[in-house]
Formats: sequence, C-alpha cells, structure tokens
Amino acid sequence: MCTGSCSKVIGISLYPLAVVSIIGNILLFFPDFQVIYSQEQAEGNYRLTDEIKYMGGVLGGGVLVLIPAIHIHSTGNRGCCANRCGMFLSIIFAAIGMAGALYSGIIAVVALIKGPVCMLENGTWCRPFANSTESYLEDSDLWDICQEPKDIVMFNIGLFSILVLTACLEVFLCGFQMFNGLFGCICGTCQNKEVA
Repeated sequence: MCTGSCSKVIGISLYPLAVVSIIGNILLFFPDFQVIYSQEQAEGNYRLTDEIKYMGGVLGGGVLVLIPAIHIHSTGNRGCCANRCGMFLSIIFAAIGMAGALYSGIIAVVALIKGPVCMLENGTWCRPFANSTESYLEDSDLWDICQEPKDIVMFNIGLFSILVLTACLEVFLCGFQMFNGLFGCICGTCQNKEVA
C-alpha cells in the first residue's frame, strides 16, 4: 500500500474514534442519564468526577484528533512533488493528534483509578474509592457503598474504559501516520498519474 492510500485509511479510521471519544465524554456529564447532577454541579454542589470536567474526550481525543484526521485524510490526494509537503505536514498534525489522544487517555486512567463521585448512605457526596487501599475495580462488592446515582460505578467504568480504548487506538494510528508521513516525505506518495 502506498503512503498516500495509507494516509487516507488512517484519516478515515480516526473520524469514528474522535466521535466516540466526544460522545463518551458528553455522556459522562449525565450519570444515570439524568440532567440533575450536572445542574447541581453548576450550582456549586460536588456531584461529578473532576476528570469529566477536564474534557479529555471532547478536547483531547475529539477535537485534537479530528482536525489532524481531516488533514491526514486529505494528504492522500495527489499533489505537486508527489505531495511531500503534505506528508511532512501530516507528521506535525499526527503529533498533535497523538498529544490529544494521550491527554484523553491519561485523564480517563486517572478517573478509573480514583473512582466516581457518589452519595454514601449517610448522605454525603465524595469519592469513596480515591484513598482506598483496595481496588474497587477488582472487587464489585465495594460498589454497593454508592447509593446515588444508580449504578454510577458501572457507568463510569464503562465510559472511561471506552475513552481509554479509543485513546490507545488514536495514539497507535497517529504514531503510525508519523512513520508513514516520514516515509512519504522522503519517497513521495507513490500515486501514479491517471492515464487519460
């Protein structure tokens, strides 16, 4: 496969990953699919996990991957000098995409380690697993400590795990594009001119 075609495949593959990352982060604002927790957060009540507000999925895995994906996808088109300039720029854009994906992934991993914010039996809101010696990820019996929102632990684990997975795939694809772009910058995109 030539470097231009490879760039198109990588760019097209990054689009759905960026969209999944954005949607995953937005859904985290609505635990139990309720708006009330986001509204209470806006009023100064501590109801959402801090890492949700850092917008790792929207900014990092979303926008900072989507913009490079558009350029990487268009790099596969034929240009002057076998599109060496476009391939060089794709290295820079891929590095930006990789940085955004790393940001998203790191935020999601930290959120998984610390656990969600939830209401305990005594009515206080806190992160009960943040300073725990036991890993709540390995022992689902600990999840019952959270009374509200309903199934918040499973909700957070599911969505933050999706963000980690998409970030890993984005890092891999952007890293591969950096090597592909370097090879394309040196050798060109190897696309033959169409015969009329």
